[in-house]
Amino acid sequence: MSISVGERLPEATMLRMGETGPEQVALSEFLAGRKVVIFGLPGPFTSTCTAAHLPSFMRTRAAFSEKGVDEVICYAVTDPWVMDAWSRDTGAGAAGITMLADGDGSYTRAIGMAFDAPAVGFHGRAMRHAMVVEDGVVKVLNVETARGVCEMTAGETLLEQV
Repeated sequence: MSISVGERLPEATMLRMGETGPEQVALSEFLAGRKVVIFGLPGPFTSTCTAAHLPSFMRTRAAFSEKGVDEVICYAVTDPWVMDAWSRDTGAGAAGITMLADGDGSYTRAIGMAFDAPAVGFHGRAMRHAMVVEDGVVKVLNVETARGVCEMTAGETLLEQV
């Protein structure tokens, strides 16, 4: 069962690249007393994620700030080295997007967003989704129902709902 509007996100430890290598990040620290956008996607460097989903939040990052959003977080079930490389390759970090890795997929499973697509090598990946979270509670949640599409979960769509 997936997380729903009105529910509190579970505690999770994500990973990001720091100055000296991978560092743990308690998701609750990012969420406490703040309005945060979190979007999850199947895979860095994959076509729809790279060409549509991540760029949509890069384009809308400033507009989210104007609407009181403190942070925009992109995450995927992968390692922090891949998220860091993808951030540098796309300019996401420079655009103000926080890139986190759900290394073992435990957060993705806990919120009911895990899926498998063995034909393309995806196991335990995150379904494409986007949410607005206030002080750890989900206020808006959009989940993409079709594969390879980024419409309901695009930055522009979520921005209209804030």
